[in-house]
Amino acid sequence: MRAGGIQVDLGVMADEAQAVAAGFLLRVTLGRPLVTAKIATSLDGRIAAHTGASRWITGPQARAFGHRLRAEHDAIAVGGATALMDDPTLDCRLPGLAHRSPVRVIIDGRLSLPLTAQMVRTASWHPTWVLTRQDSDKNRQRALKDAGVRVFTVPIHDGQMDLPKALALLGEIGLTRLLVEGGGRLIAGLLGADLIDALHWFRAPSVIGGDGIPAIAAYGVDTPDLARRFRRVDTLFLGEDLLESFTVER
Repeated sequence: MRAGGIQVDLGVMADEAQAVAAGFLLRVTLGRPLVTAKIATSLDGRIAAHTGASRWITGPQARAFGHRLRAEHDAIAVGGATALMDDPTLDCRLPGLAHRSPVRVIIDGRLSLPLTAQMVRTASWHPTWVLTRQDSDKNRQRALKDAGVRVFTVPIHDGQMDLPKALALLGEIGLTRLLVEGGGRLIAGLLGADLIDALHWFRAPSVIGGDGIPAIAAYGVDTPDLARRFRRVDTLFLGEDLLESFTVER
């Protein structure tokens, strides 16, 4: 083209293109989806009161933004305890975007998800996957499959589900972007394994106190220098709430 007198520029909007294709590129290079954690807390980092009540910590604008995030991802994941306690639907409820609701993934090592859960009852028309330990109850696996849930077994490492292999399995299936909405033990496990690539943290102007439920469980940080570090890339006010967006520092 240059020989024909046409100007050719290379690398135009390379950063923007890389951001758009980040999930695909990470799946190609590391074999797993790009993992984004979404957390909504009080100022003191609590996701619920000591009773477990959590509706609503953040306001309607923050919740709407969270639904937009769901529409932008291939799948949304929660841990088994969160699925059991909150009984969520994990769909996108923004007008006109219901069809963009992602695959629902429950990481449930012991198969605690009841057959009466909303996600199980709607699994026949809204794709719902459960990732569980290889040694989980086979009868429970069969019952979930009969209800329309896809069940995948994952190897065990140090007595726990092997999260790197769980994400590799999701990558093999074809997922490129995974949004993780909790709970605290799942996010802690992902942090401990260095498997979180981005973080959206919504903060409400409220204080729940030390008896509230923390957003992130312990993951073995003995000194501050061992904590996972993130780089803030954006801040946004959503009504009275503040959204801070981060990428991981590696």
